[in-house]
Amino acid sequence: MNLSSSIKVLTLEFGLFGVLPQGVFHLPNLEQLHLGSNDNLTVILPKVKWGSSGTLQELGLAHVDIHGGIPDSIGFLESLASLELWGCNLSGSIPKSIGNLGQLTYLGLNENNFNGPILTPLANLTNLKNLYLSHNNFTGLLPSSFLAHFSQLVVIDLRYNGFTGPLPPGLFDHTSLRRLDISHNGFTGQLYEFDSSKSKLEYFSCENNSLYGPIPQSFSQLVNLTHLYFSLNNFSGVLDFKMFSRLESLQHLDLSHNSLSVRNTSMVTLPRELSTLGLSSCNMKEFPRDAGISLESVDLSNNEIDGEIPHWIGSVNWYVDLSQNMLSGGLEQLPWNNIQYLDLHSNLLSGSLPTLLCNSSSLQILNLSNNTLSGLLPICRTYLTNLLVFDLRRNNFQGNIPATLSNSRHLRTINLNGNKLEGTIPSSFAEFAEINDTFPRFLEALPNLQVLVLKSNKFHGLINTISKVEHPFPRLRIIDLSYNEFYGPLPAIYFKNFKAMMNGNVNKIERSYLGEDYGVGASYSDSTILVIKGVDIEFLRILTVLTTIDVSSNNFEGEILEYIGDLVSLRYLNLSHNHLTGHIPSSIGDLSMLESLDLSSNQLEGEIPQELTGIYTLERLNLSHNQLSGRIPEGSQFNTFENDSYVGNLGLCGHSLSRKCEIDILMQTQDEDGDNNEFFDGFTWEAVVIGYGCGVVPAFFIGYLMLLAGKPKWFAGIIARELGLKIRRMEIKWR
Repeated sequence: MNLSSSIKVLTLEFGLFGVLPQGVFHLPNLEQLHLGSNDNLTVILPKVKWGSSGTLQELGLAHVDIHGGIPDSIGFLESLASLELWGCNLSGSIPKSIGNLGQLTYLGLNENNFNGPILTPLANLTNLKNLYLSHNNFTGLLPSSFLAHFSQLVVIDLRYNGFTGPLPPGLFDHTSLRRLDISHNGFTGQLYEFDSSKSKLEYFSCENNSLYGPIPQSFSQLVNLTHLYFSLNNFSGVLDFKMFSRLESLQHLDLSHNSLSVRNTSMVTLPRELSTLGLSSCNMKEFPRDAGISLESVDLSNNEIDGEIPHWIGSVNWYVDLSQNMLSGGLEQLPWNNIQYLDLHSNLLSGSLPTLLCNSSSLQILNLSNNTLSGLLPICRTYLTNLLVFDLRRNNFQGNIPATLSNSRHLRTINLNGNKLEGTIPSSFAEFAEINDTFPRFLEALPNLQVLVLKSNKFHGLINTISKVEHPFPRLRIIDLSYNEFYGPLPAIYFKNFKAMMNGNVNKIERSYLGEDYGVGASYSDSTILVIKGVDIEFLRILTVLTTIDVSSNNFEGEILEYIGDLVSLRYLNLSHNHLTGHIPSSIGDLSMLESLDLSSNQLEGEIPQELTGIYTLERLNLSHNQLSGRIPEGSQFNTFENDSYVGNLGLCGHSLSRKCEIDILMQTQDEDGDNNEFFDGFTWEAVVIGYGCGVVPAFFIGYLMLLAGKPKWFAGIIARELGLKIRRMEIKWR
């Protein structure tokens, strides 16, 4: 018995690798072939007629490596109804041969690199019901005749492409279309009113385009709608929230980030099926009415809502963003038990942080910054085990950082600056920190921590040089301890282990923002205020390539660590306003990406290392108010720094200062004398060198006379640099 002739359905998804045998495509009675989700499997499609071309109805090759692309032979699959080629790294235009598949009802070409026109190769697919072309590189206009070719379409998915221009007419009153997703393109123009009686639309998303004008009232008549996304466009005008009151099946509504003014929100009961509500940046002045429903996600950020947080917010299950409003009152009514994302920053909230926070075992993002919250941070036995972000900056919290934060082993961002925190770490935290240590050393054990800002608090004391963990702060990219009362030497054990600042290839990494990969399906991005080049700058989003160390305005003492030069990806270094002594390490010259260096207001001495002129990225330098001496180096960026960079160093001289070096004055005098030194024109450098062989004193005297005359200049320069001020003192003595 020939088993191969009896195979009709072959499903080999997941786990295959190597090259697929060609015989699979020649099974004579094969009707369905599914090889999806085999990332390590190479598939070579037949170049000529397939053995199963007359019987194959479903071909699923999602997420496999199709070597050599799609051959023209695919057009011979005359019975094919479903073709799925998602994520196969295919490129170029859609093969014209696909247009020969007259029985095709499902076409999935998502997540490839296709470009070119879409209508020409697909125009003959009149039976097509599901068209998935998202995440490609298609560009240009959708022809006005686009829908005329596809009367049976149920799904159109064009997300994440480069389509532009107005939408073709008839999209919304198409009689069979149920799902339309054109989000993340460049479509322009207005959405016009349409005949809602013809439409069966259930899902529509146009977010992140350039559409403008009012939102058509016709959408209020689409009673089958479950998903409606208009966010991130240029829609404008006053929108009466009542238009959505009839949409009883609506589950997801997002009008965020347009130029709309949404009114009558408090007069409308939310649809009972609603789970996601996005009304960010909608010029709202009031909360929607409590409908007694349990939403999963609410975003009312960046509006003009005042008053207290309503009790119905306490029933939200997953995501709450009420930031950038004028909310007042306390936090007791919030959904502490189930919430994963809570952002209330930039309001007028007051009171203390409730102990209900201890029950937030699911909480991942907590942002309460820029309020007037006060009191002690609650100390819980075990809590916040899944916390990623803990942002309480710019409030009035007092007391200690809770030791139980050590349970949050996934923490990546802690921002507590601008509070009144102080004191010691509790003795219960002996596993990670010494009892009397005032720096919260337990944080060093958090392997994912990338941003640590303790700026403008009352932390004080010595940061010990011995760590309880082998590699403290391995992923830290930003550390800001400024404006506290720390003292003692700079913590060498930390500087040695800032591994994330030692990657010299960061410029080759695709740029992204901290917080984008938190994996909570939320839009949180880390933000902070840093002193950059002497100016307070608020970073609403932080590039992953941004690295900074700021320990300014403390009482650190001792020398600057030589191996600070190992932090080769460091962009900003601020050690100013401390009591640091010794020389500036020449290794700082190895910081090839450094843009700002501030060592001002310390007690540093010696010369400025010539190696610093090799930092070609340096835009700001502040070495003022130290005890530096000698000549200011020249070359590269140092030629652009002015007097302010060096003021308060009485021993410095050079081109950037009004005080010139002795040799510069001497050389300038020689240039001005010019031909007045005719007496010395007969002397040559050869005579001086010979003179040194005959006797030091005569040669020295002749050499000195030549130096005064500057004949020749290059020789005079060498002698001057070697003898320096000794010549000046001898000159005075001879006088």
